[in-house]
Amino acid sequence: MADQRQLLHTTRIPVRWGDMDAFGHVNNTLYFRYFEQARIDALLEAFGGAWPDGGGLPILAATSAEFKRPIHAPATALVQVYGGPPGRSSFMHFYELRLEGKGDALYATADARLVWVNDEGRPMSIPDRLRALLPNPDEAPANA
Repeated sequence: MADQRQLLHTTRIPVRWGDMDAFGHVNNTLYFRYFEQARIDALLEAFGGAWPDGGGLPILAATSAEFKRPIHAPATALVQVYGGPPGRSSFMHFYELRLEGKGDALYATADARLVWVNDEGRPMSIPDRLRALLPNPDEAPANA
């Protein structure tokens, strides 16, 4: 199956002096914070700025990252969030982290598996409003 991803959102995050560690670059744990902020921004945008009432919430089931270049403050991180084809209750997010003004150079990539759960923490169907933004696994990618 061809790689299917849909750009959902881009978040701009100021890189702060305090984000750097003793080695003079942004600590790797902060990259996950940047991805988290972009994830929340993308999900809130999908629902018009607020979580769906009584419609469950996403939880992070798994995540991983590949660190490609060090980041130094001051800078502005640009995190692009891509959605993958949904399952019944889970879907993938993919992240690309670049720096504003640094061209297409990738500083990190990551992925996250999200599961939509009800108030009891049990998986439930992804809301239709979100599902509509994700690529349809039954359709060929536009560039195929």
